[in-house]
Amino acid sequence: MDAKVIWRGGLGFTGSAESGFQLPLGADPEVGGEGDGFRPMELFLVGLAGCTAMDVVSIVLKKRQDLKVFEVRVEAARAEEHPRVFTEAAIRYEFTGHEIGEAAVRRAIELSATAYCPAQAMLARIMPIRLTYALFEGDSAEDREEVLEGSWEPEA
Repeated sequence: MDAKVIWRGGLGFTGSAESGFQLPLGADPEVGGEGDGFRPMELFLVGLAGCTAMDVVSIVLKKRQDLKVFEVRVEAARAEEHPRVFTEAAIRYEFTGHEIGEAAVRRAIELSATAYCPAQAMLARIMPIRLTYALFEGDSAEDREEVLEGSWEPEA
């Protein structure tokens, strides 16, 4: 796998990879940037969210769940001192649909965490990652009612 960035001036870059897609990278104005693109550390979290989301949604749909909306949120804490690495993260999976089974959701999260998502496997080696989920009944993110919250942890 290959990737590159091309300088646009200041602290702005355009990133690209083998897929051919491009995205802007930038820095916060408080460190001399223009605020004109993703911060590189944000991309780690977007990559983590995307990696596990693709696994989980694929598995849940194969289990014939009536999924209408699916969202994965990642929050990460960073060290105070440079190089300001991530010190811990939390992934929250939100499923909206009709009568989505908790067992199907838990199994999908487990398989992503233990077998399929390389981003999660790599980051879990260096920091704790907490996995939680919420099931909502409804057809949209705006019109739904929470049914259940839970978490998944590997067996000790």
